[in-house]
Amino acid sequence: MNNLDLPALERAVLALTHQYKGPGGVVGVVRNGEVILKHVWGYADLAARLPLTSGALLPICSISKHFTCAALLDAVGNPANLDAALNAYLPLIEGKRPDVAHLCHNQSGLRDYWALTVLQGAMADGVFRREDARPLLSRARTTHFEPGTRYSYSNGNYRILADLIEDHTGRSLSEFYDRSAFGPAGMATAALAPDTSVSPGGVIGYEGNETTGYFEARNRIYWAGDAGICASLDDMLAWETFIDRTRDDEGGLYRRLSVPETYADGTPATYGFGLAHERIGDVAITGHGGALRGFRSRRLHAAAERLSIVVMFNHEADAHAAATRLMKAALGHSDAKTEAGAWDAAHFGTYLEPETGLALTTRPTGPGRLELRFATGAEALQIATDGIARSGAVSLTAEGTGLYMERERENLATTAEKVSGTAKPDITGRYHCAELDADIEIVSTSGVFFAGFEGLLGKGAMHAMQPVAEDIWLVSCKRSMDAPAPGDWTVRIHRDGKGAICGLTIGCWLARQIGYIKVV
Repeated sequence: MNNLDLPALERAVLALTHQYKGPGGVVGVVRNGEVILKHVWGYADLAARLPLTSGALLPICSISKHFTCAALLDAVGNPANLDAALNAYLPLIEGKRPDVAHLCHNQSGLRDYWALTVLQGAMADGVFRREDARPLLSRARTTHFEPGTRYSYSNGNYRILADLIEDHTGRSLSEFYDRSAFGPAGMATAALAPDTSVSPGGVIGYEGNETTGYFEARNRIYWAGDAGICASLDDMLAWETFIDRTRDDEGGLYRRLSVPETYADGTPATYGFGLAHERIGDVAITGHGGALRGFRSRRLHAAAERLSIVVMFNHEADAHAAATRLMKAALGHSDAKTEAGAWDAAHFGTYLEPETGLALTTRPTGPGRLELRFATGAEALQIATDGIARSGAVSLTAEGTGLYMERERENLATTAEKVSGTAKPDITGRYHCAELDADIEIVSTSGVFFAGFEGLLGKGAMHAMQPVAEDIWLVSCKRSMDAPAPGDWTVRIHRDGKGAICGLTIGCWLARQIGYIKVV
């Protein structure tokens, strides 16, 4: 066990208010089963001048996922007991079907339902009702990949789990949260509050930043299972002390949730039962983050060190980075400095990754550094003297005209090939997806192209399109019902033997390889 430098940790906590600016935040640290540090600053409601407190309820968003898995273990036991019910929930799936364990570990290959709301015509601040989820999820016919072989974050996995638990038991998910976690841990005020238009504790979430200013975020979605829990800092610290208190119980809830999982090929997975597994130096960490427009949160737990960090903001600063900074300070960890390498300028540009069908773009950002755009947001990589660009999640190696990419967390190793050519302007028209029963309309306004989505949730806003290469375009998506937005969508145009457009395939990191045919 490492020695904890409490003064250094206190300084790191005080520095957060300047490093991650915004209306307010709460931070807590648990060591050896005791709360050793709490820090609260700012306002729950700027207009009402209501200070934030350690007892104020904030949405913990996707941190809810491991509580949902806890409810599953409590209510059902073996996840396989719900496999038959899952088959009935997903009646149209072709090929190998996911099982309930795949849902728990984000290995199902199911597309993320919040990303799909974009294609279904949802407005970013529109209403998503409880009854909207199952029809959207149940129409799935295909998956990203064969279940069990890859990792892909999907909120829908846990929304389905919530429905299956309630259908199986005839009791509410809220009841199982109380029975399995909130009650035993002494989380006195934590509760399922699935309607995001209501703030049970009066805490306002804020979009914006120091440059644009801060404005109240408007959320009107119903979510449960994938998110939906509201809890105070005091509640979350009670959970962390409960984890420590039950650490030696082999049947203990958190021990069962945090057992490392594998993929079908035996490769260790870095996600299971709603918990991400990572390392800081040689210390194993479990935890999760949460995001809703106007809110960000992160919890980290180092079992061997009996150490937990909780960070929650009512604004959109990087809570993951903040929590990681504090964990490193607590562990006395400093990132190793490496000598910078360089890439040939020819390695920068746009590539197409064949398995996902997504565009991959690299650009230099400084000496020995580059930015990769492939998943939901920009990733910063450092180029080493061996010519390999790396971050904690990905490595890139130039190979001829391609880039070899390894993403350990996703169990993905692939080569993306550089794309070229000029996109043709004949892509306007209407395209239909039978699987989603949804449409895309592409229009040109004086040579500037836009795409609009229509479907189950209405007629959405127009999104700007950018040409990338011959028959490859990007559709920019900066805001969506969920937060953060799913990132750029890659559009690949398909032509028949005579060169006429017959359809397209669209996808983003969270919802890939969705086929449309041209109808007009």
